[in-house]
Amino acid sequence: MTAGTPPAEIDITVALVRQLLQAQHPDLAGLPLEIAGEGWDNVMVRLGEDLVLRLPRRNVADQLLRNEQRWLPELAPRLPLPVPVPLRTGVPGEGYPYVWSVLRWIEGETADLTPPDASEAPVLAGFLKALHQTAPDEAPSSEVRGCPLGNRLENIERRMAVLAAETHAITPAIRQAWRAGLAAPIDLPRLWVAGDVHARNVLVRNGRFAAFIDWGDICAGDPASDLASIWGLFESADARRAAIDAYGMSEATLARARGWAVMYGVLLLETGRHDHPRHAKMGADTLRRLTEDLT
Repeated sequence: MTAGTPPAEIDITVALVRQLLQAQHPDLAGLPLEIAGEGWDNVMVRLGEDLVLRLPRRNVADQLLRNEQRWLPELAPRLPLPVPVPLRTGVPGEGYPYVWSVLRWIEGETADLTPPDASEAPVLAGFLKALHQTAPDEAPSSEVRGCPLGNRLENIERRMAVLAAETHAITPAIRQAWRAGLAAPIDLPRLWVAGDVHARNVLVRNGRFAAFIDWGDICAGDPASDLASIWGLFESADARRAAIDAYGMSEATLARARGWAVMYGVLLLETGRHDHPRHAKMGADTLRRLTEDLT
């Protein structure tokens, strides 16, 4: 059970990125570089005014980035909001062992810092419905996203036990939502799933959704894991209900979505308490909103 953010398996510096660009995209090598952010799997490096590089920091992220490079160009044209389609790609070199991407920089604040307006609830539903279409047989699968919620049972219940002992976040409503999510059948075919739609992976500008970023967990599976974002993105209970109604989900899918919201809330809160206060708040907010909706 990981405590906090997983450690990087390679140190990504501006100097290393400059070397990669000089070797593979020399026409970009003279642009200013600045580390823009770091997640569990990737480092983002701003390149000039209009571009950003996405570079894996862990072994597991190499295949995930390959999935982005393979599938986002195909999915993006049917989506109603921007996603970070790779403009160029890079290969291992200069001592760096992974593939990498050059993306267009998209202006906006992450939704944990600048939440979307409540009126954006049907926009979220429309975006997810446009994505959640039948996936081809060769689409990637995942053991941790879009999968049966029971795949996460042991890990999440260990974390729930820690939080129950040390916080007030694990309410009876949360326990019931988790049990109901585990019990609900998957009543949908294998659909495209973004895999990690949480507030730091959604950009907002002037109260409106600007882009959905970080598609490393893209896979085919149960879209309920994406629908958990309803509780991660909207403070207003009316907005959450509007998103649920606009999407049009069955009772079984709603139960699974709530179960996935428990999963995200527990994971973000329990890991974030160690070294990432923004993640911790995101997790606590998700669990609180779910409790409010169920009590």
